Amino acid sequence: MATYKAPLRDMRFVIYELHRGDELAQLPGFEEITPDLIDPVLEEAAKVCEEILFPLNRSGDEEGCVFENGVVRTPKGFQEAYRTFRQGGWTSIACDPAYGGQGLPHSVAILIDEMISSSNLSFGLYPGLSYGAYVALHSHGSDALKTMYLPKLVEGVWSGTMCLTEPHCGTDLGLLRTRAVPQDDGSYRITGTKIFISAGDHDLTEKIVHLVLARRPDAPPGIGGISLFLVP
Repeated sequence: MATYKAPLRDMRFVIYELHRGDELAQLPGFEEITPDLIDPVLEEAAKVCEEILFPLNRSGDEEGCVFENGVVRTPKGFQEAYRTFRQGGWTSIACDPAYGGQGLPHSVAILIDEMISSSNLSFGLYPGLSYGAYVALHSHGSDALKTMYLPKLVEGVWSGTMCLTEPHCGTDLGLLRTRAVPQDDGSYRITGTKIFISAGDHDLTEKIVHLVLARRPDAPPGIGGISLFLVP
């Protein structure tokens, strides 16, 4: 019978001895990030991955997602697992405390992500894509968009995606055709076709926030003319 055991001993070696993670507390804003805090977090993450996520790995793969009555349904057990995951605060580990995050360093979050990806990569895509959307919005979004969307993304009640690929261009984004036409109210009307959107639809969260690559009518050709639009 397959099992998963998180390699906590190896992770402690990497973060403390190889990368001197025990000195994180010397950095501004990380004064409380000591091994006494990091170790229990990693241990709890290991329990979630070993006891909740890994048991759904094979069954989720065999069942897969199902599209029925206009709705995408995730495999049996994924909804309950995500609810436990979200309520445990795992969607907010490395997010900004100003928006409800826990503010742990990325070096700790990446170890947790390693456990999630190793125990159940299919499940891990959902919070993983959401964190990618969070980073993009936190780094480049307007204050209004941050205030409206980041707390919900951090809490995990909303999730995120990135909409890049189109049927006629996979790797060459310079050929992108999706258009964004400005409207009188300051919004944009998006027209186009996107494919291969990981976590593009599911039943785990109340809302899905799509970050869509598109061109404005006056945009120059090539990748320099591509803009990013938030589409809830």
